[in-house]
Amino acid sequence: MFYCRDKELKKLNKLYSGSRFEYIVIYGRRRVGKTALINEFCKDKPVIYFSALSATEQENLRALSRAIQTYKDPESAVVPEFQSFDDALEEIGRIAKQKRIVFVIDEYPYLAKSKPSISSMFQHLIDHVWAESKLYLIMCGSSMSFMENQVLGYESPLFGRRTSQFKIEPLSYKDTAVFNPDLSYEDSAYIYGITGGVPHYINKLDVRGDLDEALLENLFDRSGYLFEEPENLLKQELREPAVYNSIITAIAEGASRLNEIVTKTGVESGPCMKYLKVLMNLGIIKKETPLTEKKGRKTIYLLADNFFRFWYRFVPQNIAAINSGRIERTYQTAVRSQLPDYMGLVFEQMCRDYLLYYAENLPIELSQIGQWWGTDSKAKKEVQIDIVASSVDEKEFIIGSCKFRNKQIGVDELELLRHYAQVFGKGSSYHFYIFSKGGFTQGLQEMAEKKEVTLVTLQELYQ
Repeated sequence: MFYCRDKELKKLNKLYSGSRFEYIVIYGRRRVGKTALINEFCKDKPVIYFSALSATEQENLRALSRAIQTYKDPESAVVPEFQSFDDALEEIGRIAKQKRIVFVIDEYPYLAKSKPSISSMFQHLIDHVWAESKLYLIMCGSSMSFMENQVLGYESPLFGRRTSQFKIEPLSYKDTAVFNPDLSYEDSAYIYGITGGVPHYINKLDVRGDLDEALLENLFDRSGYLFEEPENLLKQELREPAVYNSIITAIAEGASRLNEIVTKTGVESGPCMKYLKVLMNLGIIKKETPLTEKKGRKTIYLLADNFFRFWYRFVPQNIAAINSGRIERTYQTAVRSQLPDYMGLVFEQMCRDYLLYYAENLPIELSQIGQWWGTDSKAKKEVQIDIVASSVDEKEFIIGSCKFRNKQIGVDELELLRHYAQVFGKGSSYHFYIFSKGGFTQGLQEMAEKKEVTLVTLQELYQ
């Protein structure tokens, strides 16, 4: 089944409905659903689908020859090989002169690595040959840095040629729930927190009514597809997976500042910064600064990919039980009982996304949204605000609290938010929001009726 990429699919089809040349760049991290989107778009359309190989130039030319022959005669067992890429691409141009055809190059970075001059070849063809054709060219890649710098970047021969681009992101928490519509809101939130909204992981987790059973079978089992996924992905993408693994482990265990990561891994500051940048390009980690603050000493590093965060939180510490086949005996105490605590950061992101994308009738027009942390000078302690969202003029702010727990939240939480707003002290007007999985006390609901606070339940996040 194909889910959730309706907006992208509609735009791709709209561009296809014309007859002029189109050059579409599609990129995003691995497993996020780029190929599934392209395959859905290509249904019932004439297409030459070339999936580039991590191989030699000659092997890629052979693969392109097969793709062209498959378009011409799918039944033929004989595949005439072109003598050069010039010949193969010239043949595609001849076809596109006569009819609308889609030419897909999947994993373009592999092709560019095997033939470094290929981008310049495409530049020449686009400028002097294909521009007057009916060709619909799709160039797709999973290497984020390569696609942004070597395809879309200013120094690329292809710069300025694309007619549209799509950066495919993981699904939102709402879209993730579409895969398992019969589950409870709580389990839907757990699936988002575990998979990070990556369609491939949602499918491989394969929840069929019982989340615990799916986790034990597909993640906490040596034969499960997801058991070695993070390690396999690092080996596939990176030259020094062991170093990257140690950095991710350090962050997963609470090292959030550069000096803490350096101390914990033993990697010197300069190289460590380069490794962190690579991991950010892959979407595995992110860098955050308190909202309204300038980047500097307060900057921290966090795991951006929920699947990596979940895996590094629960798999390594239970590896002995997994390897010995005893994880079922300890799962409830070693994993299940800790899930609400794990979901804290996930729920905060869900609530920010709710305000940013789904909430109606907000009291301000949002300009920025994030979190904030700083020092309460009176109490002489650090405070953290889960949600801070600013208006365009930064005079009004939404201040929010997010609680993924079964306990009802009471008036004391609103009083705490009011105090935190004073510590924050950036604006002249504040609007308070409290999000809770377990609901709210009668007292807090009465204050909400007086418009002193807006209360949002887990169920309302999904409506």
